Amino acid sequence: MRKYTVFLLLTAFFVIVSSAHIACSESTVPAKKEMSIGQAIVLGIVEGVTEYLPVSSTGHLLLAEKIMGIGENKTLSASEQERDKEAVDAYTICIQAGAIIAVLGLYFRRVLQMLQGLLGRSPEGLRLFINVAVGFLPAAVIGLLFNKIIKAYLFGPWPVVIAWLVGGLAILAVSFRRQRSTRIQQTVGTLDGLHWKMALIIGFAQCIAMWPGVSRSLVTIVGGVLVGLSLPAAVEYSFLLGVVTLGAATAYDALKHGQIMVQTFDAQSLAIGVFFAFIAAVVSVKWMVSYLNRHGLAIFGYYRVALALITAVLLATNVI
Repeated sequence: MRKYTVFLLLTAFFVIVSSAHIACSESTVPAKKEMSIGQAIVLGIVEGVTEYLPVSSTGHLLLAEKIMGIGENKTLSASEQERDKEAVDAYTICIQAGAIIAVLGLYFRRVLQMLQGLLGRSPEGLRLFINVAVGFLPAAVIGLLFNKIIKAYLFGPWPVVIAWLVGGLAILAVSFRRQRSTRIQQTVGTLDGLHWKMALIIGFAQCIAMWPGVSRSLVTIVGGVLVGLSLPAAVEYSFLLGVVTLGAATAYDALKHGQIMVQTFDAQSLAIGVFFAFIAAVVSVKWMVSYLNRHGLAIFGYYRVALALITAVLLATNVI
């Protein structure tokens, strides 16, 4: 069953992206800078489905862009290509807003608890807010310092393939070890017992995910389990930390590259991307929580390894 699920996920991803690419290629309408509705839908779905799964949304979006030829117009000058690439990067980050709204809705009680904590009405909510803020701090500092270097050297297909493969093997290694070990150290069953030092360790782990393909969800969930959280608590903390991290990244890119994005893509494309990211994220998060309550992370390890190998072959043979 696990093998069939991995196969179906891989097939669905490549079919959806390839269909959008074929539809755009066969269009008789002259090429424009605006993103097509099909491309916006695909990017929105890919973002929403993969954002909170430990498979890397950034890696999937970069692969989807390459397959559909988004941001790779060779007829433009070097400066125009760079400008279009900035617009595409800003677009894929801004449609994260849909995934953020999805988690805010699904975890409204936790968000409300943190707001009540800030108002002095919930000590547990205040402690959770502090832990989320502490977990966000390392990524905020390192992201601001090394953002340009990371985008210059790591935002490419081959670095993503390497990250997918290594991350997949790491998941499988951890999963097999947990299955064989009878000494699983779990000290915190819920987020109410999370200490700020544990949150800080998870925050530093999140920085590893700045390498596209690693997956923010993967490192924060595994980091949470390693510091003593139960798997459900680690997943919940990963989601809440993701809201803050993704929200900050979305706001930062919207302010910095928003004008270029608006000039390159119309408002309709952005709205479509955000909407489909929201719908896909709701479905994805609900499925993931339900699945992990009954199973482990191994399926995502198999998926990552298979996707890395398939993508490597397609890249090596110049198919994509």
